[in-house]
Amino acid sequence: MRPALVRCRHRLLALGLRWKISILLAVGCSLVAVTIGVLIHQARAQQVGDGAREGALAQLIRVRQVYELTGRLDEDKVGEADARIDCPQLPGPLRRAALAGQRTTYLDLDGPDPAVWAARPVGGDHVLHVLSVRRSLAAEQAELVELDQQLVASGAGVVTLAALGGALMASRLSKDLRTAAETARRISEGELDARIGGSGVPGSRNEVAELSSAVDTMAASLQQRLEAEQRFTADVAHELRTPLTGLHTAAELLPAGRPTELVRDRVAALRALTEDLLEVARLDACREEAQLGAHALGPLVAAITQRSGVAARVLGADSPEMVRTDVRRLERILTNLLANARRHGVGPVTVTVCGNAVTVRDHGPGFPVKLLREGPQRFLTGAAERGQGTGLGLTIAFGQAQVIGARVTLSNPAPAGAAATVTLPAA
Repeated sequence: MRPALVRCRHRLLALGLRWKISILLAVGCSLVAVTIGVLIHQARAQQVGDGAREGALAQLIRVRQVYELTGRLDEDKVGEADARIDCPQLPGPLRRAALAGQRTTYLDLDGPDPAVWAARPVGGDHVLHVLSVRRSLAAEQAELVELDQQLVASGAGVVTLAALGGALMASRLSKDLRTAAETARRISEGELDARIGGSGVPGSRNEVAELSSAVDTMAASLQQRLEAEQRFTADVAHELRTPLTGLHTAAELLPAGRPTELVRDRVAALRALTEDLLEVARLDACREEAQLGAHALGPLVAAITQRSGVAARVLGADSPEMVRTDVRRLERILTNLLANARRHGVGPVTVTVCGNAVTVRDHGPGFPVKLLREGPQRFLTGAAERGQGTGLGLTIAFGQAQVIGARVTLSNPAPAGAAATVTLPAA
């Protein structure tokens, strides 16, 4: 019994809000209908029983008067009741009460032959008899059965209407909540101008409308903050380009030597960081547009790997699989992944082309658990064992992949190492 209850509970929890509200209203109305039906049945049965007992006692009085005047019962039927002296079918409790000198009744409405009995003692001191009358209650029982049927039909109608009304009411509520959830999902995916809009009657106390308004307010505030952050990042990177260009020119004029090499190296790193920041700002602002075309993936990946300058082995370079992509953006993605494997991983680095997917793998400590769980975050490499870095490489790779309709997944294959797989749309 317990596993069945657990399964029913799990199925109920898996239902939508509309069905839960409908079931709850139906169950509540069913309980009310059953309670009212039982009370009405009991009240009517009590009324029928009291009337039957009074009628049987009145009939018993008339039969007793005839018996005392004549000393016998002239007819087996007096009125609508069967009158008997020492009737063998007389119920035992009623017989004992009559022999004890009591005038009482016995009611049976639930048996196959419903009837009411009334009995009292008659006779002298030496011989005591029991005078009884019996009246059939078949018509009253049929009336109670018909009443029960009407109550069941009425209760079923009320429960059905309540369930339908609950479903209609909950349907509107469920629709509003689904709209709010879908809008929140769109906002989380980067569609910052998505809004739920007003719901319900203006001026009414509608909790769903309050929720919608709160979500819209939150989305507007989030959009303003993110746009301000994007503008700040783009402005800073743009303003840094002019002095960095002058600094690069001045570094080229320095005399040869170790200090000059260090200055030029830092200037180059700063210029690369500035360009990355500008690219991130463009990706955040959704200003990038891909130039898509059909290309053979194997030769394209081999050429990109060779131009990257990373010593990596390419597997599947002769794959004829055709994919739809932007060559420049795909090169940006794979170059960042290869640079990330060289900087944070351990050789050998392999690039595997399989179908419409490209996997870049190293044999280092692997990606941090937080990075696998939450995805790349700018200026955060995730773990000290993966070395120093800005964290922009993976951020740019994921952003450019979204532009060309690709998907990047990160994993830590056994026994060691990190793997980044780029899945491209087929041509």
